Amino acid sequence: AWSGMVNEMNQLDVMTNNLANADTNGYKKEGATSQTFDEHLAVKIRDLSDNGLPVPLGHVTPGVMIGETYTDYSQGSFRVTDSQYDVALDGDGFFAVSFTSKDGETSVKYTRDGAFTVNTDGYLVTKDGDYVLNQAGAQNGDPGANNFIRLDPNQEFKIDEKGFIWQNDQVVAQLGTVDFEDYNYLEKYGETYYQPIQGAKTIAAKAQVKSGYLEMANVQVVSEMVNMISITRQYESNQKILQTYDSSLEIAVKELGKV
Repeated sequence: AWSGMVNEMNQLDVMTNNLANADTNGYKKEGATSQTFDEHLAVKIRDLSDNGLPVPLGHVTPGVMIGETYTDYSQGSFRVTDSQYDVALDGDGFFAVSFTSKDGETSVKYTRDGAFTVNTDGYLVTKDGDYVLNQAGAQNGDPGANNFIRLDPNQEFKIDEKGFIWQNDQVVAQLGTVDFEDYNYLEKYGETYYQPIQGAKTIAAKAQVKSGYLEMANVQVVSEMVNMISITRQYESNQKILQTYDSSLEIAVKELGKV
């Protein structure tokens, strides 16, 4: 019962985080799994009744164990913004950005959040100020400044379905998009960033770039709320089991102890 309550708390934490990010652009919801503990052979300790050999009591399982937390990479719905700075990916793939940590270490992160803007120097950046990489930087995994996208902030620009950025009727850059052969080799970094781990293999992204749109979170609020109610009921059931045991022990100590 106790391990069941711990498992339900973990699932509830994951679902509340999904609900908190229901309005976060490009957020991918998470889910929690559970599994059983390995069976163990229980024996009597210091039992000398059988020629000094411990007597087996049988196999027991200590309850439920918290499993892995997984990410659902299914595509979210699109929201029309009609802004030239907003882009979304229709299909599999990620935008590549140059991310600098607090320690000053620069690396490539990947995201589905296409809410971009142009800074005072004319560079295309995310809302957090991270530089958006061009196609060469995305393919090579190079977060260097030579792969930043720089535009004329005084001129309008357009982005076509292949990610080419047009300004003054000329192609000035291409948005860096890339995909991965197996998403199991991706791990979350923050809420909307992803980073590859050892074994990850990049492939060409097949997604089309949609200008003037933003991809919303793939969180279904009603579904998450229903699941939360179910988890709460299961938690309460385990709680009642513990209360029953507690009441039984109280009777054993207070009432039977008097006898």
